Amino acid sequence: MAAGFLTLAADTPKFDSGSTAFMLLSAALVLIMTPGLAFFYGGMVRVKSVLNMLMMSFIAIGIVTILWTLYGFTLAFHTGSAFIGDFSWFGMRNIGIAELWPGYTIPIYVFAVFQLMFAIITPALISGALADRVKFTAWSLFIALWVTIVYFPVAHMVWGSDGFLYTHGVIDFAGGTAVHINAGAAALGVILVIRKRVGFKKDPFRPHSLPLVMLGAGLLWFGWFGFNAGSWLASDGVAAVAFTNTQVATAAAMLGWLAYEKIKHGSFTTLGAASGAVAGLVAITPSCGSVSPLGAIAVGAVAGVGCAAAVGLKYKFGFDDSLDVVGVHMVGGIIGSLLIGFLATGGVGQTAKGVFYGGGFTQLWKQFLGVGVVLFYSLIVSAILAFVIDKTMGFTVTEDVEVAGIDQAEHAETGYDFAGVGSAARAVLSSLDGTSDTKKVDA
Repeated sequence: MAAGFLTLAADTPKFDSGSTAFMLLSAALVLIMTPGLAFFYGGMVRVKSVLNMLMMSFIAIGIVTILWTLYGFTLAFHTGSAFIGDFSWFGMRNIGIAELWPGYTIPIYVFAVFQLMFAIITPALISGALADRVKFTAWSLFIALWVTIVYFPVAHMVWGSDGFLYTHGVIDFAGGTAVHINAGAAALGVILVIRKRVGFKKDPFRPHSLPLVMLGAGLLWFGWFGFNAGSWLASDGVAAVAFTNTQVATAAAMLGWLAYEKIKHGSFTTLGAASGAVAGLVAITPSCGSVSPLGAIAVGAVAGVGCAAAVGLKYKFGFDDSLDVVGVHMVGGIIGSLLIGFLATGGVGQTAKGVFYGGGFTQLWKQFLGVGVVLFYSLIVSAILAFVIDKTMGFTVTEDVEVAGIDQAEHAETGYDFAGVGSAARAVLSSLDGTSDTKKVDA
C-alpha cells in the first residue's frame, strides 16, 4: 500500500481524474475477487457443502461493508495511536466529497471504497480453513468481531501514518501481512480450537468441481491486478511495475508448484496449477512495489515450491485446515514479506534495499518484525474469539448434520438438483460427496 500520508512531490497534489478512474476500477476488481474466492473454495469442497462455502464468502461482503462504513475506515486509517485510529470519520462523516487523500490525487472516498474491498476479502479467506463444519450464525458473528478486533487494528498498524509497523519501516505494498498472514494466522487460531471434520485423515475429501476451482482461480488472478497495482494509488510507472510483477510471480509460482507435485506425486494436476497461481499472487502482494520482474520470478518460484510443501503440514501436525489456508496464505505471505529483505531493489516504489542489493540486513529485520507482530496477534486473538463463540453458542454443527449435509441444514437448499439423474451418475456424485449411500445425496 502506498503510504497513507506520504507526500511524494513538493507541490500540493491536485485532483487527477485518470488516477481516480483507475482506482475506482481497481476497487471493482478487488471486489470481484471475493466471489472468485467463493468459487475457488466452493469447487474444492464436497457436493453437500458447496452452498455453505459460497455463502461464507458472500456474507462477508454484507457484514464488513456496514461495519467499514460505521467505524472500520476511521479506526483503520484515521490518525489516533500506534495501534488504532480514532472515531473522527465515524459513519463516513466529516469527509468532503472533493477532499483528497493526503499526499495523493484521489478523493478520500475513493481510497475508502478501495480499502473496503481489502477488508471484505480478508475474513473470507479464513473460511476455507473451516469448510464443512461451522454454523453460519457463528461464522457471521466471528466475522463481525474479527474485523473489529483484529483486521481494523492490524490495517492501522501496517498502513496508518502513525501505525506501529508503518513507522518502524515495515514494507507491505498490498497486504502480505495485513491480509494474508493475518487471515492465515487467524485460520490457524480457529482450527486449533474447533473440532476437526468427521473423517479427517481417513476420508479423501475430494473436490467436487475442479472446473469451478479453475474458474475461481482465474477470477482471483484477474482481480489481483487491481489488488496490487491499485495499491500504489496512482496510474503511473510504479503501478505498471506492480502489475507486471503480479503476472510474472504468479506464472513462476504455478510452474514451481507443478514441478514440485510432479516430482513428489508424479502428476501435474489442475488443482495444483490453481493453488500454485494463488500462492504466487499471495507472495508477490507485499513485494510487488519493491522487487524487479526478475525478483518477482524468484518470489513466485520460492512461493510455489514452499507453499506446495507446506500444505502437507496439517497431516504431520494434526490441524484440520480444510482448504489449505495456512499453507498457502500464511506461508505465502511470510515468504513474500521476508523476501523483500533480500530482493528489494530500492528503485521501484520503495527506497529500501535488500541484502542482495547492498542494503544489508536492516530491512530484513524490519520485515521479521512485521511478520511476527501480525502473526502472533492474529493467531492469539482469533483463537480466543473462536473459543468464546464455541463455548457460548457453539462454533460447529453437529457431526450428524455435517455427514448429512451442511447446505440443507444451514441454508435449506442444495447446490445441485439431482432429480432425474440416472443411477450411474448419482453414484459418481455420491462418491464425490464422500458417501457410499446415494440417498445421502438427495438429503
